[in-house]
Amino acid sequence: MKRRFHGLFAWMMVLVLVLGLIGCGNPDAAKEEKTQAEQKPGASFPVTVQDDSGAEVTVEREPKRIVSLIPSTTEIAFSLGIGDRIVGVTTNDNYPPEVEKIEKVGDININVEKVLELKPDLVLASPLNGETVEKLRSLGLTVLSVDAQSLEGVYDSIRRVGKATGALKQAEQLIDEMEKEKEQVVRKVASIPEEERPKVWVEVDPTPYTVGGDTFLNELITLAGGRNVAAEMKGWPQVSAEQVIKWNPDVILTTYEKADKSVASRPGWDRIAAVKAKRIHSLNPDLTTRPGPRVTEGLKQIAQILYPERFDEN
Repeated sequence: MKRRFHGLFAWMMVLVLVLGLIGCGNPDAAKEEKTQAEQKPGASFPVTVQDDSGAEVTVEREPKRIVSLIPSTTEIAFSLGIGDRIVGVTTNDNYPPEVEKIEKVGDININVEKVLELKPDLVLASPLNGETVEKLRSLGLTVLSVDAQSLEGVYDSIRRVGKATGALKQAEQLIDEMEKEKEQVVRKVASIPEEERPKVWVEVDPTPYTVGGDTFLNELITLAGGRNVAAEMKGWPQVSAEQVIKWNPDVILTTYEKADKSVASRPGWDRIAAVKAKRIHSLNPDLTTRPGPRVTEGLKQIAQILYPERFDEN
């Protein structure tokens, strides 16, 4: 009996050792199993996500009713394949087309009562929503606030939304796709010397306002092979028309439509290289100023304008 016990014990130890070696020899498989387990409905909840306001946001269970207070998070949700969970958006939302049929909760000014009526188990927001975020939290709603100021920040927003909704795997896949799109552009302009890269004036408002060096639109210009003439400034500053003339940009980009004639007719602007060469272009603002999953499409649009010969689709 004692001998049989020792034999059984030895056999069990061998089995444990073999299983241990299999696990150690294939860490990727173990990691994949863990990832798959995390993606099963309800398997990874509750989860806690630190949002861009610094708040530790705990989501108790997989959200089934989501209200999005900004267009970028709406686009993120649809890109993650969870658009069917969105029950409320703003009147500023215009993509994808499905948002037209979703209940509206206001514009930049949110109707808190309407949000409450929709009984969301998660609200996606940003600092642009101001006091509304704290108001909703004080009423017991779970609010995740994101605020991307760079392309990496956009990736972080996607990860946060993915984690909070049980779609982290989809989030990482989306980020990989966006990163590939970015690298395709970067590779095509990598060989262009700095001094040969065009100087770019970006106009987000005709008064005129532009973009400083700490914005993700500036990052897109840089990645696309351009040089933002206002890169030394911060945020979204207003600049005098005289200063733009001094900068003498090679290309003018506006984030509003049909600006070429009005921009070209400004006093003294006929001396600007971009005006002389008729290189005044309107960008799609939804692609270039909205920190969502289509921002790398905006990057490609800018690159095509700056270097049409390198990005010829034909």
